[in-house]
Amino acid sequence: MTPGRERGLTALLCAAGAGLVLLAGNPTWATVRAEDAITPFSQHLTGHDLGGTATALGWAGLAGLAALFATRGRVRSGVGVLIALFGAGVVYASAAAVQRAHVLSVAGDKTALLKIGAHPSLSVNLWWMASVTGGVLLVAGGLIAAVRGARWPGMSARYERTGTTAPRPAARKTGAAGAQAEDPSALWKSLDRGEDPTAPDEPAQDSTAPDEPAERPAQDPAARGEAGPAAHRNGRP
Repeated sequence: MTPGRERGLTALLCAAGAGLVLLAGNPTWATVRAEDAITPFSQHLTGHDLGGTATALGWAGLAGLAALFATRGRVRSGVGVLIALFGAGVVYASAAAVQRAHVLSVAGDKTALLKIGAHPSLSVNLWWMASVTGGVLLVAGGLIAAVRGARWPGMSARYERTGTTAPRPAARKTGAAGAQAEDPSALWKSLDRGEDPTAPDEPAQDSTAPDEPAERPAQDPAARGEAGPAAHRNGRP
């Protein structure tokens, strides 16, 4: 199994456990009946009535589930330990909530008739066991995350790229083009003059290059003809 799939299954396990704990807190966990009281009555108590500790730990488990994706390494293992502790707390709080003394105490706080010589009967259903099951799932998911969580990929691992270098910033323009790029007013002035500001600058002439010899003017053939007889008269060939 790949680390990513293992992380997903563990997160699903924790989510199922926390959701089960939160769901089990709403139904009735225990019913107290007093048939021999002055006024017979029955009291239905939900998981929230018997104590909201299990529900609060269920919300804490959901927060720990989000932290599993946001952390990595040893921090994630520590989050797994916390989730396991939350689950253990849910198991203990759910089991303690349905104890006879605790249920009768909560029912007595809701009505005074229970304290007037009544002998109540107590019935407990299995919804508290659903909360215990959710706590067990949280313990299992937390322990898996504590042991294996350091090997799982982080939330942003798919967006990370290795072996690449940061692109180099483009070289700044120099000369007139650079001045126009930095000064917007110069850009508008060049447009008014009919110049193209996007045209590349002409390379400057190297002042160190030797000057090319000037071309000699073409000699007129007639001038050459006139110079011929004169040269013969002077005894030149």
